[in-house]
Formats: sequence, structure tokens, C-alpha cells
Amino acid sequence: MTRRKKILVVDDERDLVELIGLNLQRNGYEVLTAHDGNTALEIARKQKPDLIVLDVMMPGLSGREVTMQLKTDSDTSGIPIMMLTAKTDETDVIVGLSMGADDYVTKPFSMKVVVARVAALLRRKGSGDATSSMITVGPVVIDQSKHEITVQGKPINVTPTEFRLITAIFAARGRVLTRDQLTDRVMGSGVYVTDRAIDVHVTAVRKKLGEFAWMIHTVRGVGYRLLEQQEEATA
Repeated sequence: MTRRKKILVVDDERDLVELIGLNLQRNGYEVLTAHDGNTALEIARKQKPDLIVLDVMMPGLSGREVTMQLKTDSDTSGIPIMMLTAKTDETDVIVGLSMGADDYVTKPFSMKVVVARVAALLRRKGSGDATSSMITVGPVVIDQSKHEITVQGKPINVTPTEFRLITAIFAARGRVLTRDQLTDRVMGSGVYVTDRAIDVHVTAVRKKLGEFAWMIHTVRGVGYRLLEQQEEATA
């Protein structure tokens, strides 16, 4: 039998956690719950859920702090995180994404939307795990079967969304990908995100590439493309 996917739902609103959990269970998922950030961290580290649905605004340890701790820990960095936020301001969303969140849903929301976005995140994670191709460009090696990226032989710690972003740009081999194209490949088709969301992920990826950040080149007003030689970046 196929193992049921395990989802951790975290929110200080107990009624909301129960409602989300019930809807996920009806769709075949195993549900874990937590009502504060510290408990969420403990469960995530012990249980290694397949995905975390995480509220941003919680007393004590906030959802952003939980995300930051999980994404900087190699044991939990690969777990997709979908943030729940009552704030619709673009800046708040960008802050969450910059800390490593893979998706977000603003309150109030439809339970059908939450379940659909959970399924989409899990599909994207699964498709990345299923492929066995390797992409090598200069010092960067992307091993899709291991979901691992190395730069000059040293692994870099990336989130699932960042992994898909790097893979999409490097696989295009110099072709320009628009922000809309990257959104479809990285976040999934039919998912609304701001253009700035992709820019934030690109900024995070460049930092992790270090001295090779120039390999992801901005095409002004269009999107991004891969550069294989630094001379192109300075031309």
C-alpha cells in the first residue's frame, strides 16, 4: 500500500487547525497538528512531515521564525512549507518567501483552495524526486534524483522552490524564461503570485551560489536566463 502523505498543520486558532485537518484527512492525508511554533519545530524534526501548513502570526515563536529554523537545518530544509497569512500586503508575503516558504494562502480562504495548493506542492516535490537526470554547467551540478545541488563539489542548502527555480533556469541553457514561465514551472500553473515573489527567490538563490551568482542573469523587463561564462555578464 502507498504510504499516506503526512501534513503538519500549525496555527494558534484551534478551530481552524481542526477544520483544515478534517478537510485534509477527507482527502487521504495523515494529519499532525500543533498550536505554537516550538511544538511545530519539535514535531517537524521528529516526524519529518511531507509538508507543513503554517500560520505566520502566532504568539511566541512566529511562523516566519519557524520557517527560518526549518529551512536552515539540513534535516528539515526539504520539507515544503505553505504559509497561512491574514496579511495581504505584498511586503509581508515577500518576507515569508524570502525566509524559505514555498507557497502562501491569505486568510480568509476556501478549504478547497488549501487542499488544492497542498496537492500542488506535493506533486511538485514528487516530480523533482522522480527524475534521475543530471544538469552540469561549469562548477554547478544539479542532481535531480537526489534533489541536490553542488557548487565546486560542495552541496548548497536550497528549499524545494529554490531547487525548481535553479533547475528551470539551468535546464533552459541560455534561453530567456519570463517571470510568468518561471512562476508556472516553480510555483505551478494557475497559482497567483506577484512578480516580486520570483525575484525574491532569485535573490536567495544568487546568495547561495556565492561567487557564481552571475550565472543567473536578469533580462530587464522580461525575466532571467543562464550565463555560462562570466564575460557575458560583464559585456
